[in-house]
Amino acid sequence: MSNVTYPVDTPLQLRTMLRTLRQARNLTQTQLGNMLGVSQKRIARIEAAPEVTAYDQIARMVSAMGCSLVIEEAPRHRVAEAEPAPYTPKW
Repeated sequence: MSNVTYPVDTPLQLRTMLRTLRQARNLTQTQLGNMLGVSQKRIARIEAAPEVTAYDQIARMVSAMGCSLVIEEAPRHRVAEAEPAPYTPKW
């Protein structure tokens, strides 16, 4: 199986990704909740508002679906620097 990365920059993207991962594995919220020892209602709340969910709960949920969370340094956008002025001696 190849490694696929899904960049997530906003809570909306995380919400979509959590739901999409669960659905891609043909899991209901109830089934995923049973795997984690929580209720269907808790899974629904996590999917609806991951931005107010503890990291460990999201990490456990992602892990139960066979994935992992990765922190990656974002590429920096470089601004082109102006050419330095030629040296002019001051005699």
